[in-house]
Amino acid sequence: MANEAILRVRRSDPIDFTCADGVAIEKGTLLQLTGDRTVTATSAEGDFFIGICARDKIANDGRTTVPVFTDGIFDITVDGSNTATLAHPQKMDGANVISDADDDNIDKKAEVVGLALEAGSASEVIQVDIGIR
Repeated sequence: MANEAILRVRRSDPIDFTCADGVAIEKGTLLQLTGDRTVTATSAEGDFFIGICARDKIANDGRTTVPVFTDGIFDITVDGSNTATLAHPQKMDGANVISDADDDNIDKKAEVVGLALEAGSASEVIQVDIGIR
């Protein structure tokens, strides 16, 4: 995968979530909630964001949990055809990319990744506070 988030400010320890043994998830991957405390990598706008993977998960390694950061400040890539507005809520807009959330996303807090601490143009990396949703 590409565009993995990079931790800049750690405010709390990661929390374990369930994942399938057969999946590979890279450290820094934006994760979506897919079931009862179960996560997988994000892939599209409208996914329900839960956090960012704290360490690599190797496919078929026998592990069925992955640590997830649900709070902190991360460098995250803006989608290649959109922008990020300073102090505006951000949504997932594909695999490991974000863009400005519209009113519909903001009403569904689970679709909001966090608050942009910097403005960003297409494909730029900005800092996002994922603890503010």
